[in-house]
Amino acid sequence: MIRLRHVSRTYHESNGRPVRALDDFSLHLPAGSMTAITGPSGCGKSTLLHLLGALDQPDSGEIVVNGTTLHNATEAQRTLYRRQTVGIVFQFFHLLPGMTLLENVALPLILAGAGRAAATTRGVELLNLAGLSEKAGRLPHEVSGGELQRAAVARALVHRPPILLADEPTGNLDSANADRVLDLFRTIHRGGLATIILVTHSPEIAARIPGRITMADGGLRSIPAA
Repeated sequence: MIRLRHVSRTYHESNGRPVRALDDFSLHLPAGSMTAITGPSGCGKSTLLHLLGALDQPDSGEIVVNGTTLHNATEAQRTLYRRQTVGIVFQFFHLLPGMTLLENVALPLILAGAGRAAATTRGVELLNLAGLSEKAGRLPHEVSGGELQRAAVARALVHRPPILLADEPTGNLDSANADRVLDLFRTIHRGGLATIILVTHSPEIAARIPGRITMADGGLRSIPAA
């Protein structure tokens, strides 16, 4: 369950001018949902994901995710939340170039203290889910952009987070690879593996996601029926 109540977040430009990224923003998303967030650049979409990912904190308001209170969490609590509760997929893949896809996917578990064998087994499982079992031993420069993004999705799931956030995950892909990445997210959703929030500028991608909300000027413009 994700709940935001009257959340506001203001940034300041280099000239000191305040920019209201979120303005008295409220939203409730049930556990197990899959939701696309659309809206023009600068409407607050990425700010919303950063708050839900505990990468930022609001100026005011309340944020509760799966029972964790984020708006007044300490840095230690936010770090634990990022390790246990949320997985994040960015527009750019951020895979380590000197490591294979399998090593990249398994790495977060190893860093968290899991044994190498257990982390590798989990990595193989997720690369199979992503349709990349034959590419597990390849380096990032040896596979396509779509395959890199699917590996990044697998890495975000490796610690079994109940929440998966994706910020423009198809933004750098052609339509065929974007479709494959979206199909992976839909497989994750159908399998009940995570609650998914996906930011996209693509109306075609958003139309294929069960829940859709539109943002404008730091708030909600519409919440169409799923």
